[in-house]
Order: sequence, then structure tokens, then C-alpha cells
Amino acid sequence: MKGIIFDMDNTLLRSRIDFEAMKMETYAFLVRHHRLPASLDLGMHTTSTLIAMAMEKEAMDDQLLQQLWEIPMKYEVAGMKEAELEPGIRDILIALKQRKIPLVVVTNNSIVAAKKALERNDIFTYFDNVIGRETVQALKPAPDAFLHVLNLYPDTQPDDWLSVGDAWIDGRASIDAGIPFLAYRGDAMKMKQMGVAPTGYLTEMKQLVNFL
Repeated sequence: MKGIIFDMDNTLLRSRIDFEAMKMETYAFLVRHHRLPASLDLGMHTTSTLIAMAMEKEAMDDQLLQQLWEIPMKYEVAGMKEAELEPGIRDILIALKQRKIPLVVVTNNSIVAAKKALERNDIFTYFDNVIGRETVQALKPAPDAFLHVLNLYPDTQPDDWLSVGDAWIDGRASIDAGIPFLAYRGDAMKMKQMGVAPTGYLTEMKQLVNFL
């Protein structure tokens, strides 16, 4: 094993981001600006998939894009202010660094919000790279960020890596990049519904060592 990619929210950090409210406000904004229809099945979408769909339909000018991204940024900053480490995270990070395994964070959050949250919890220095939404053109569930990680480590192959995340979008992005995915406290029913088949399920982060 040459590297591990971690999601951030509810994988490394116990996030207090109100993802449902973020999604609903983003959707209302996009409907109001005639970028999405008012009849979508939101149960099949996240904020990132709504934005991706809207951007596929028609290019947005810089002013509209700025207004759009201010919505998730607002929820991210508020929700990460008091975010705490998921149980066992520090111990597993210490163990992985002792093995000299490269560690990368891939998040749909902004890099600024992610860095602040990781620094506040004293784990930022464990990671070799933090890939946020500014780095890629398409967010998870698109595989762009995972493919970017592979480009950063050209001497590795996809199956040299593992990724760990809690949500189906993490799994979809990872698997589409050819990287095995471990679901951390993931919703198995939702994973199946969205066509995501994890390599394994973790109920505690310390179980990660069993897959190395």
C-alpha cells in the first residue's frame, strides 16, 4: 500500500455542516436563476451534483458563480467552526505516518475551510496534500480529484491506493478512478442504491489497518 486518500467531513472530522440546508438553498438559487428545473428528485442529489448539473446546462458568468459558491462556503465555515475529530483518527494517522504512507485529503470543501478545520484539530501536518474544490473542474462524485492525486504520484497505480469516506459520492469518485474504496460508517443501502460497491466497511477507524 503506497497511499491513503481521506474524505474530510464525517470521516476525519465530525462535521456540523448542515448538508441538507446547503443543498436546499443551492437548489433554490439555481431554480431562481433558471439553471435547474423545479421538479428534481433531490433525494438523488447532493449540493455538488446539483452544481455540476447546472454547469453542464449553461455556462455561468463570474458574478453568478461567485454568488453560487458563497452558499456552500457559508455552511462550510459555520459547520466546521466546532468540528471535532472522529474517534480514533489521531491514533490511525500516527500509525500510518510511522509506516511512511502518503496521506491525502480529498474534499468538496474549499481548501481554505478544510485547512482551517484540520489545523484547528492539529492534524493538518499529517497530510502530504489537501485537494479541495479549487483544485479540480468537477467535484465528487466525479473522479477528477482522485485522478489528480494519481498525477501527483506518477510512480503509483490506482490499486496502490485506498480511499476512505462516509458518503456514496466518495465511493463513486474513488471507484471511477480505479481506487479501492472503504466506507466509514457509510449507509449501505444508499451505497447500493447509487451503484457503489465498497471494498469494505469500517465501523471504527482503527479497522483501516486490516486493509493495508
